[in-house]
Amino acid sequence: MFFILSKILFFLLIPFWWIVILFAWMKLSKSAKVKKRLMAFMIVIGVVFTNPFIYRSLVAKWQPAPTDLTANQKFEAGILLGGLAGYDKNERGYFGDNADRFIATANLYHQGIIKKIIVSGGTGKLSQDEPAESLFLREQLIKNGVKDSVIIIESRSRNTYENGIYSKKICDSLHLNPPFVLVTSAIHMKRSMSVFKKAGFNCIAYPCDYKVIPKKFNLLESIVPEIALFREWPFFIKEVVGLYVYKLTGKA
Repeated sequence: MFFILSKILFFLLIPFWWIVILFAWMKLSKSAKVKKRLMAFMIVIGVVFTNPFIYRSLVAKWQPAPTDLTANQKFEAGILLGGLAGYDKNERGYFGDNADRFIATANLYHQGIIKKIIVSGGTGKLSQDEPAESLFLREQLIKNGVKDSVIIIESRSRNTYENGIYSKKICDSLHLNPPFVLVTSAIHMKRSMSVFKKAGFNCIAYPCDYKVIPKKFNLLESIVPEIALFREWPFFIKEVVGLYVYKLTGKA
């Protein structure tokens, strides 16, 4: 039930749909006063959620600072969270926008910092009708020169909470020694670390795939609206709201 409700919540967190709902409400309303207010709300949403400065400022504060690890630091395992790949209608796997997670994990292994890789990820689709993401990632890690014997697959999880629960069972069953290196997108790290800590993990955060990186201030880049930000906002809002929902429900 929680899995289904989380999908519904994510849909409701998309600013574009707020505008669609307000527009439909405005068309159905017979009150001129209400129509004006709804139009004002739509304009405010449009201005706020296409403003680069607002988006970049908030995301930059939310993302943790990079973690520097050296070859002198050794960890028994790194945990790669899913959400970076998917399948087409022919069940052929493809990397998505968050593929930097894969690169970061492979680098940690090849540098000798982590000995094993736990790939945690089933499928996040409601239909559950495609192969586990971790199976595709395992194949790609092997092609990248990672030994099959050091890859551990967790293919049941559908969300971050289940990532933590099922990965903990695997680590306990294999008697792997903490701390572990947790690899995920910087924007996703706060929620992930909170969930994994609640699950009983001792983890070192290794954020990657930064959506916003430090840049010198540029006036035009800060005030010129970017329609594409409508696509980015939901993922940030999902992380903020998701963290507090997880805390309220005892999952983080």
